Amino acid sequence: MRRERAPIVIVVLAAIGAAFFILPLVGLVVRSPWPDAITELTAPETVEALKLSLVASLSATAIGLLLGVPLAWLYARVQFPGRDLLRAMTTLPMVLPPVVGGIALLLAFGRRGLIGAWLDSTFGITLPFTTTGVVMAETFVAMPFLILTVEAGLRSMDRRYEEAARALGANRWRVFTRVTLPLIRPSLFAGAVLCWARALGEFGATITFAGNFPGVTQTTPLAVYLLLETNPEASFILSLVLLLVSLVVLVGLKDRWLGSA
Repeated sequence: MRRERAPIVIVVLAAIGAAFFILPLVGLVVRSPWPDAITELTAPETVEALKLSLVASLSATAIGLLLGVPLAWLYARVQFPGRDLLRAMTTLPMVLPPVVGGIALLLAFGRRGLIGAWLDSTFGITLPFTTTGVVMAETFVAMPFLILTVEAGLRSMDRRYEEAARALGANRWRVFTRVTLPLIRPSLFAGAVLCWARALGEFGATITFAGNFPGVTQTTPLAVYLLLETNPEASFILSLVLLLVSLVVLVGLKDRWLGSA
């Protein structure tokens, strides 16, 4: 196939657009204190933040898989009144400002919230400003990425395999676990990775709903925010960790989203 030559105007504008994204990242890499990287990463407060981020993001991903896959299946396979509205509501956190999401969580699960007041008075359970609150905030903003990815996989798969399994006598649960899930495994994996990466980088909803308490709710993005005022060099190193994770995720999912061209 003949390779098309790009007009010079498009090349120049594209180069400016690319530089707009690349220069800040280069600045972060160049200005980071590399000789102190190991010291900063092994500091007790940094280790605590990284550990909490890992536990909370993996927990949010597990919850996303448990609840998001059934939602995606309903959206892809079942027609029911209000389906489009429900889909919009459950994917709204993707475009909702994270701070607004945190406020919404407070109004629902806070000590005076719609459900939080009942949980507090009946069971003595308080969710805001706890590690559980961190997981809830991350799940709220990250699970929509998994839902949409899995739904797309379900809509694009060949359903004849499911029909053949039913014709051979398999029940619905066996078809779902032995046929459907293996067929959408790439979408399931991509959705889980996107969900995890988004949860790992969550900031606004977390600080609003769970606060910023070291060892309890202070995840890596929150630690970066705090260190930016007290120890900028350490914040640069932690920012590089998040940058590296995001880069690995994007490169790893390149074939899933953009193809191998």
